[in-house]
Amino acid sequence: MLEEGKAEELSRAQGRFMCFVRKKHARVGLAETLSTFVMMVFGLGSVAQVVTGGGLFGDYLSINLGFGLGVAMGVHIGGKVSGAHMNAAVSFTMCVLGRLGWKMLPLYVAAQLLGSFFAAGTVFILYYDAIYHYCEGNFTVSGPKATAGIFATYPAPYIPTHAGFLDQVLGTAMLLLCLTALADQRNQPAPSGGEPVAVGALVLLIGVSMGSNSGYAINPTRDLGPRIFTAFAGWGSEVFRGSWSLSQLSLGGRQETLWSGCQSITDCGRKCLVVGACGSSISGWSDWSFDL
Repeated sequence: MLEEGKAEELSRAQGRFMCFVRKKHARVGLAETLSTFVMMVFGLGSVAQVVTGGGLFGDYLSINLGFGLGVAMGVHIGGKVSGAHMNAAVSFTMCVLGRLGWKMLPLYVAAQLLGSFFAAGTVFILYYDAIYHYCEGNFTVSGPKATAGIFATYPAPYIPTHAGFLDQVLGTAMLLLCLTALADQRNQPAPSGGEPVAVGALVLLIGVSMGSNSGYAINPTRDLGPRIFTAFAGWGSEVFRGSWSLSQLSLGGRQETLWSGCQSITDCGRKCLVVGACGSSISGWSDWSFDL
């Protein structure tokens, strides 16, 4: 009788869940959360591996590949349900262009923040021992053993505010321009079924060409979710104020010592974070098409 009761309770729970996911908003929210989570786990995991591995397990290109391929996997997961935007800037643009209702924007942003936050937590748990060993238990935002950059993006020390602003405007513009081109059926769109790879390649391209100034932080939700997590996980409020250490500058995936004797090849990973953005509007990739 007890087993029958448990089976009946499980059946009711499954029924309630199925009723929940049949709702449009629920499906969209779950798809956007999961696609963002997957993209961020692969991306942040690649950064953590490079930083804590002392350069033995990859370099700057590894990070770009991790985020680029992570974006591709995210599009595969949620592309036909939510469009797998994984980026608040993309969702906002879709609203401006009339491809997504404004009432859906808060849901998309919340889902992206949630996915990014939990992805940061997952990577933190996975690499906790490695991070702790690398920084000797001192979780800092700047300095030769800074680790906050594993999770969020920080500007290079030589970047003034106006230059950082221009960097992000240009990076986001290039992202959206290329995304719309990939979906333009009257031009040269990505081949059917090849959209995830094309979008992942776009993110990789932005990473290898526009990553040195501030880690091409063109995704607000990708950055804010992990930043909030690190504030609670031991790095404190400095994650909202801190910047790069003036002692070091990463060039070409290698650490060049400029003003101090500190040498650590892994610092390239703290600065060069890729931002995922991809996909289409709520109805799928095809809705990215524009009548030009």
